[in-house]
Amino acid sequence: MKWITLKRIFRAGFLDFWRNGFVSFASVLMMVFTLFVIGLAAFTGVILNTTLEEFRNKADINVYFTTDAPEQNILELKTRLEALPEVKTITYLSREEVLAQFRERHQNDQLSLQSLDELGENPFGGVLNVEAKEISQYESISAYLKNQEALGAGQPQYIDKISYYDANHRAALDRLSNITESSKVIGFVIILIFVATTVAISFNTLRLAIYSSREEIAVMRLVGAGAGYIRLPFMVEGILYGLIAGVVTLLLFYPLTWWLGQSTVNFFGGIHVFNYYLSHFAYFFLLIVGSGVILGAVASFLAVRRYLKI
Repeated sequence: MKWITLKRIFRAGFLDFWRNGFVSFASVLMMVFTLFVIGLAAFTGVILNTTLEEFRNKADINVYFTTDAPEQNILELKTRLEALPEVKTITYLSREEVLAQFRERHQNDQLSLQSLDELGENPFGGVLNVEAKEISQYESISAYLKNQEALGAGQPQYIDKISYYDANHRAALDRLSNITESSKVIGFVIILIFVATTVAISFNTLRLAIYSSREEIAVMRLVGAGAGYIRLPFMVEGILYGLIAGVVTLLLFYPLTWWLGQSTVNFFGGIHVFNYYLSHFAYFFLLIVGSGVILGAVASFLAVRRYLKI
């Protein structure tokens, strides 16, 4: 395509944009709403994943050892567990640390502390706190621990109790697993429906904007203009809608995320949306502006091609 032709196409697109001021304003406004929803969907996904990750981090199992379990054996088991692909982190608490934590938790319970002092010795064994990468993997980790080979063939078994096999603990893990999986599915479906609805509305708005130029298109057809030459100025106009709407949407998110920043930390935990927005600005720029440009170009192309039957 010759440079002079491209120049005319871009000039026609810009002229249509400025000439149809009210229609352009309405189209950009609708695009801003659509891109704002897309941006909100992205933020919602990040917040949902962060919240679910916080829930997953709170899930764990404890491996309790007998009081006569040698620390070397416990550390050897810890090394074996760390080699499992399902294990995320392991924390070892010695007998003394478990005793200290018990005293701290019951510092206001004088009866329990007095009974402990009268006992004259540390009644607690060491503990391994195990975090899995996924909640569903605790079953396989617990099965490995329950296996008589866990501490090595022919070695005494010093494991006293595994919290996973406690009915309440296991039920809590199962409920947490169901909640996280259901939340991901439901959240994705809601976001998808919301985004699809707003995109469809935006498509129809741009089609109506192009429909207002149907007489101009008819004249261009009568004088022999090709289909591509007719479509491209409207695609340029649609891209302009997307660019302007994308920039406006990015500007709107700046004060909104600043205002909501601390609230998301307090309510959801772990994420400050304003800091996240600034640190991932390139991603949001590509997502929002890119979506606006693609949406504007595709909607304009389809409107001219299908709605006007060219």
